[in-house]
Amino acid sequence: MKPNFLPLAFLVVLNSFCQEWQPLDGKIMSRWAKEVTPENVWQEYPRPQFERSTWKNLNGMWDYVILKPNQPKPKSYEGKILVPFSFESALSGVGKSITPEDKMWYRKKFIIPSEWKGKRILLNFEAVDHDTNVWLNDIFVGSHKGGFDRFSFDITDYLIQENGQELVVSVKDATNLSSQLRGKQRYNPSGIMYTPVSGIWQTVWLEAVSEEAYLGEVKITTDIDKGTVKIIPFGNEALRSGYKVKASVYKNKSKIVEGSVSANNSIELEIKDPKLWSPNNPNIYDLKLTLTNPKGKIIDQVNSYFGMRKISLGDHNGAKYLFLNNKPLFHYGTLDQGWWPGGLLTPPSDEAMRYDIEITKAMGFNMIRKHVKIEPDRWYFHCDRLGILVWQDMPSGGKMVKKINGPSTKKRDNKYHTPLQNVGRNDEDLYKNIAESIQFETELRKMINIHFNSPSIVVWVPFNEGWGQYDTCRISDLVKGLDPSRLVIPTSGWSLRNCGDIYDIHTYEVELIRPPSLNLRDPVNLNQATVIGEFGGIGLKIEDHSMKLTKKYQSAMTKDDLASNYLCKFNQIIDMKKNGLSGAVYTQTTDVEGELNGLMTYDREVIKIPVKILNEMHSPLYRE
Repeated sequence: MKPNFLPLAFLVVLNSFCQEWQPLDGKIMSRWAKEVTPENVWQEYPRPQFERSTWKNLNGMWDYVILKPNQPKPKSYEGKILVPFSFESALSGVGKSITPEDKMWYRKKFIIPSEWKGKRILLNFEAVDHDTNVWLNDIFVGSHKGGFDRFSFDITDYLIQENGQELVVSVKDATNLSSQLRGKQRYNPSGIMYTPVSGIWQTVWLEAVSEEAYLGEVKITTDIDKGTVKIIPFGNEALRSGYKVKASVYKNKSKIVEGSVSANNSIELEIKDPKLWSPNNPNIYDLKLTLTNPKGKIIDQVNSYFGMRKISLGDHNGAKYLFLNNKPLFHYGTLDQGWWPGGLLTPPSDEAMRYDIEITKAMGFNMIRKHVKIEPDRWYFHCDRLGILVWQDMPSGGKMVKKINGPSTKKRDNKYHTPLQNVGRNDEDLYKNIAESIQFETELRKMINIHFNSPSIVVWVPFNEGWGQYDTCRISDLVKGLDPSRLVIPTSGWSLRNCGDIYDIHTYEVELIRPPSLNLRDPVNLNQATVIGEFGGIGLKIEDHSMKLTKKYQSAMTKDDLASNYLCKFNQIIDMKKNGLSGAVYTQTTDVEGELNGLMTYDREVIKIPVKILNEMHSPLYRE
């Protein structure tokens, strides 16, 4: 192999880029954030359930400039930004607020590997918030709308042979000053709403595929009662009849079964004596998909995986209950916002992201409710491999009200008053116009489709506490129709409806509200399991590890006080479990900005109740 020498001029430019980047000072940082550099930032393969060997990471230093929406594509740029961190984040090195009067522009120059000659080249964005347009070598490639789903473009026809390629991306983000889906982001963050995330916030990368045809995605459905796995490999639009896909299933690197099928069709393979996936035994089967053309030539190979598991409702002690693999299992987890000092929605590293899951499981939780955020694919990969159940929320959104407070001012922070459009506890559903409902349901479908194969996800939650809630039962039925293999909480807390699989209330009182459906005479209980989707919220400030306190439910003065208050609430969960409660979610995993009710501090440096004590405390929940 020839030594990979880089031109001196390139090294000088690269070194100058690295010297220009510095994270913002004066911010709380996690220990992983302190290790981030332009060279090591998010280098892991971004889609572990659909993995190819030929790929190139584009994370690192990009050029940027912020202009007005009516200004043309820039000819020059004002600075450097570290992708994939958003403009507002400390780790981006920029730390600027973005408003609807701004358009963010990015530029990245790159070289296509010489060994990719004769291949088709795909440009992949894992997530960009929110309205994105893409040019390559001054040619418009395409656009995308949404903040949490991945998208791709085939850029083969836009490549040039000489020199390198120039990628330009523009992004607009109105955050909560529009109806777009954004979760907990708010332009003026306070209380339970946090600093916005604008622009690229997940990995950008390239992959090379066959010029002839290639696989686009795969859908995997397991059936533990039949002992089978159904696999549907989808090809790109160029795939025609005569192309075959061989599906090979491995356990512990040993092939156990394989079969062939035409692309875009299903094949069902028998898994003899299946090793079931559960939090205690997160058994994973590896899957290799091999695409051959009509002449029998291999033109694409993709690695994936799946878990044999079943989530359902069953009768247990006179009530509907959550079942895993045909056995009752109490789901106990934390409300996990997925926010990070330094990176905001973007974790500082894959290791940091995995740590949150590992420590949550070590505390004795068997579930995480991922709250109004969709994580990078690798987060679900770690949940699958480590063994933790996931209740996945849909990011919330809805119409906002824009108001000018007095005369125009240079302080743009005072310019907007933006209450969220909510459904009250006793209100009817909201009305959505066609454009808003189409966008919500498009992003909802994408979330379900993209993460369909993940065994850890067991519950979908389309609405939270009435935030943008509309057509609740129709949306619940839509989700169930898209994915009959999982359970649906139509809305977590507040304006509950008599539909879906799970009845979910929120209670932050010291004496927890008892869900009315625990009364076995209540007809709701005949069809739905009962859970408490949020409780707890006990705040404890740890000096030098916390930001300004703006929101609390109850406060503790010491760690012992916190542990005592936590035990008081937890014992009530134990008591309600005896009467049919089958799941509960404690608020929350970590402190977040103005919230101090985490079991860990925002920087993950202080665990407020010892892990061993929590683990021992929680163990009775899982005894039937």
